[in-house]
Amino acid sequence: MKYKNFLILFLIFAVGALPLLAQDMSALKKRVAVVDFEDRAHYGYDIGKGVADMLVTALVESKKFMVIERTELEKVLEEQGLGQSGAVTPQSAAKVGQLLGAEMLVTGSVTEFGEKESKVGGGLGRLGGLNLGVSKKMARVAVDIRLVNVNTGEIVAAKSASGEDATTGLDNVGVNDIDFHNTTTWDNTQLGKASREAIEQCVEYVTEGMESVPWVGKIIKASDDGTIIMKPGSKGGVKPGMVFKIFHPGEEIIDPDTGLSLGSEESMIGEIQITGDMADGKAAKAIVKSGMGFQTGDLVKIK
Repeated sequence: MKYKNFLILFLIFAVGALPLLAQDMSALKKRVAVVDFEDRAHYGYDIGKGVADMLVTALVESKKFMVIERTELEKVLEEQGLGQSGAVTPQSAAKVGQLLGAEMLVTGSVTEFGEKESKVGGGLGRLGGLNLGVSKKMARVAVDIRLVNVNTGEIVAAKSASGEDATTGLDNVGVNDIDFHNTTTWDNTQLGKASREAIEQCVEYVTEGMESVPWVGKIIKASDDGTIIMKPGSKGGVKPGMVFKIFHPGEEIIDPDTGLSLGSEESMIGEIQITGDMADGKAAKAIVKSGMGFQTGDLVKIK
């Protein structure tokens, strides 16, 4: 009988500890924000913003990340006096990303954007408002992107992506027809196809870069009765039953030479367990499993 009671107690303990010992965190999504790209091709017509919008859409469609809404990003950039993409440095990108609750911020530039006639050669040229002709043309789009870890300001990766299309036939696209959001028409043009190819490479770069950036959530509210509200919620893959460790960030350490963050001394203060979803999946409710002194802004981590 004693052996049976011991076995029951052991099973109860094992089931209670299961979230800590074998929880599946693979569904957690990291958050990324994309700043408007610079137009270093000097093409005009807001191609920097347009190509960045294409990347945002592609990242959302990949369903691998939580992508910060453009309106929310633009608001923070304006508040920080960074209205133009060219004004965003690794240091300011880190601050913007932290304000947005993102793990990574993507900046970049469009370095090539245009077409050339294969028969006569020459450099890339602007599209006109008229028919571009029936001869074989080569469309080429090239993008440089930088992936910034917002927790440190470190550039995780700096990559170049390019796309080309040499479809033969009519391509009646004028400057007024460039619509980065119209996947039905734009994606079927030579420049649209070249842009899409470059963007697909960028999505791969972001996916690779995110692997080196740890997932981090944040406490939004801590009540005296032990209930906790954190972000993200189900939109970020957070599910009831998940157990997270809570860290209180200490003073940030800044490299005096580079101005970049070297991190901060963090102290683990306890654990919480998710009990439900709220705010349309943008936040989650939790209870305290252990520890005390939880505060708004404390960091939520897997380990």
